Amino acid sequence: MATLGRLLSVSMHRVGAVCTLRATLHRNMSAYTFESLAVTTPREHVMQVEMNRPEKRNAMNRAFWTEMVDCFQAIAAEQDVRAVVVTGAGKIFTAGLDLTDTMGTLFVEGADVPRKAMKLRHVIRRFQDTFSVIEKCPKPVIAAVHSACVGGGVDLITACDIRLCTQDAWFQIKEVDIGLAADVGTLQRFPKVIGNDSLARELAFTARRFEAEEAKQMGLVSRVYPDRAAMLDGALDLASLIASKSPIAVHGSKVSLVYSRDHSVREGLDHVALWNSTMLQSKDVAEAVQAGIEKRKPEFSKL
Repeated sequence: MATLGRLLSVSMHRVGAVCTLRATLHRNMSAYTFESLAVTTPREHVMQVEMNRPEKRNAMNRAFWTEMVDCFQAIAAEQDVRAVVVTGAGKIFTAGLDLTDTMGTLFVEGADVPRKAMKLRHVIRRFQDTFSVIEKCPKPVIAAVHSACVGGGVDLITACDIRLCTQDAWFQIKEVDIGLAADVGTLQRFPKVIGNDSLARELAFTARRFEAEEAKQMGLVSRVYPDRAAMLDGALDLASLIASKSPIAVHGSKVSLVYSRDHSVREGLDHVALWNSTMLQSKDVAEAVQAGIEKRKPEFSKL
């Protein structure tokens, strides 16, 4: 009877926690009203951020470049969110930069070239923040790509932690075809993601389109699904699995992976040693061990 009582108590606690989580997220969703994005909570502890301009092939307009920053800064502060899935509404993932809407921001008035350059550099840096904010987000971000992922779409997904796609997905580093070098993350992240400098240069110099099979072979994506529905289910299942782990441990893993990518092995080891000198004192460690002994699902507090 004592065991039954304990199980009932744990079950009621879990039900109460889920209800509280849903109520909290419902209250907070008012902060996620955007022109270019649709934000939902399809699973417990999981948010879905969807580029939501299907009639424009999810082209990245002026609103998008600021709303992504606002969105992911808000998600970073959400204590109950542990993983994020990024998708595109409609027939394709994204056509990249909305030239008709954003090109005006790239033309700076004035006669003095250095002053014009300083203003333009500020604009470019703001555009870079749109995707760097994903990398800085403490929650793992999964990109789920269907059909076309062009130009800025490659910048976006290379800032994500995990990339999935459909069999009909295709990718293109498009910028040289419109007379510019990619400047918001692809040239910096893509070579490190695929680990093949020669191929990265080929794709950047030629704007050659490549399909899902090649994307998986080169390491850009980790899984390929038959269609969008199957991919979304897979992405949400993966996000839920991540969300079931200690948020302290997952956060630390992401921080260490990003840091180690840009530093030597020795520096990375020093960094994670310093990080874990604090984080190993988390009660999540004891909870994970105890749950393993008791053969139950661990319960971790919100961040």
